[in-house]
Amino acid sequence: MAVYGLCLLLLLGFSLTQWQLTRLARRAYAAPARPEPPAPATWPRLTVQLPIYNEQNVVERLIDTCAALDYPADRLHVQVLDDSTDETVALAAARVAHHCARGVRVSHVRRPERTGFKAGALAYGLQHTDGELIAIFDADFLPQPDFLRRVVPHFFLDAPDNARTGVVQTRWGHLNEDYSLLTELQAFGLNAHFFVEQVGRQTGGHFINFNGTGGIWRRACIEDAGGWHADTLTEDLDLSYRAQLRGWQFRYLPRVAAPAELPSTMDALKSQQFRWTKGAAETARKHLLDVWRSGQPLGTRLHATFHLLNSAVFVAILLMAVLSVPLVFVRALGAEQLRPVFHMAALFLLTLVPLTVYFRTAWQQAARHRAAPAGFVGQLLLFLAFSMGLSLHNARAVVLGLAGQRSAFIRTPKLGLLAGTASWQGRRYRTSPLLSGLTWLEGLLAAYFLFGIGAGLYLREFGLLPTHLLLATGYGLVFYYSLKHAR
Repeated sequence: MAVYGLCLLLLLGFSLTQWQLTRLARRAYAAPARPEPPAPATWPRLTVQLPIYNEQNVVERLIDTCAALDYPADRLHVQVLDDSTDETVALAAARVAHHCARGVRVSHVRRPERTGFKAGALAYGLQHTDGELIAIFDADFLPQPDFLRRVVPHFFLDAPDNARTGVVQTRWGHLNEDYSLLTELQAFGLNAHFFVEQVGRQTGGHFINFNGTGGIWRRACIEDAGGWHADTLTEDLDLSYRAQLRGWQFRYLPRVAAPAELPSTMDALKSQQFRWTKGAAETARKHLLDVWRSGQPLGTRLHATFHLLNSAVFVAILLMAVLSVPLVFVRALGAEQLRPVFHMAALFLLTLVPLTVYFRTAWQQAARHRAAPAGFVGQLLLFLAFSMGLSLHNARAVVLGLAGQRSAFIRTPKLGLLAGTASWQGRRYRTSPLLSGLTWLEGLLAAYFLFGIGAGLYLREFGLLPTHLLLATGYGLVFYYSLKHAR
């Protein structure tokens, strides 16, 4: 009962933090829009880094898109950081040769050894370019031609002799949001991060993070913060905190979008979720004490703590979920001394109030960019259920990260899907066998929560019925998609 209560308190704390960020974001959206900064007198030398590993479905369109970026040709360098071991190498080489013949400075960079994964590739590329600014795009991103000209001027809002803007991050767009329920729910969750969290943290003067792609670094910032490290699975979050602890400022531009492909299969989504949740836990283990030892305001340190530990929410959800079914019988058996603790289950519903405001704000902002946005209530309930269904998978990643257990960087495979695409372009890449013991355990948990629903109805104890409905739906969806995409 004590563990159950502590989990609920953690969820409530997380929910209230998101509500505070929502208030800050709404304040920012209510303020008059600032005019776009003027172009610099001299455009800085800029390198576009494209880290890729076995991406034959998307590598050609990526290189073509980045070679078409509107920027002074004598100041632009595109680096294809290619660690591939399949046909991607030949495809990339052909597109690089094509654009070089057109006069675009494009380099096909092959390392002698794939050490350090993405962080190692980015660090290696820095040794072979003279760019003052470094733009990074993952393989599934398709930046608009004017991306660089819209973003680069934001580095020059500071005094030229004291330029402390280290990163300008942009919002992620979604190329295949309408492809399936899986991609719709991912877009719903990511929009909350990009329309509320990042905006709220920036408005409050708190730490934000480079999102690994769709942004531009100042080279001096990377070097001053110690360069790219490969000791966490989220090298972007790690470097973001090292840079901000050294006094560098980050800017976030919600009005500039960098379109990208969402994972459309369960194995791809799980590999991405594992990397994000385990990497965040690793970064918390690495930097949380440094944050509290820094001279940052208390509010910034508190928000940084929730930021770094937000993946621990999945551990709380999993523990709360597993313990919730026995609680039905505790209530029915009339254990009077435990009834006050049982009433804490109402806290779960209380956490949904600020979260609803948080997601509603993000949905309203995202709806401005869609012709026919989906219904909010249905998406919210399905998203909450689906997030609960991923709690076993993600809680395992968090525990491994906090324990310091190392694991390989598993990149998210892309299929080359665009808006309106009706069929897959083949399943050449898989991250791991989907029908693992963990997958079957997710199926058992779906049955376990169905049993909780039945027990509650039979014993006429309805307090936990909404929770068990969400859990059964979420684990059922995860198990269903795991079976479907394993075929």
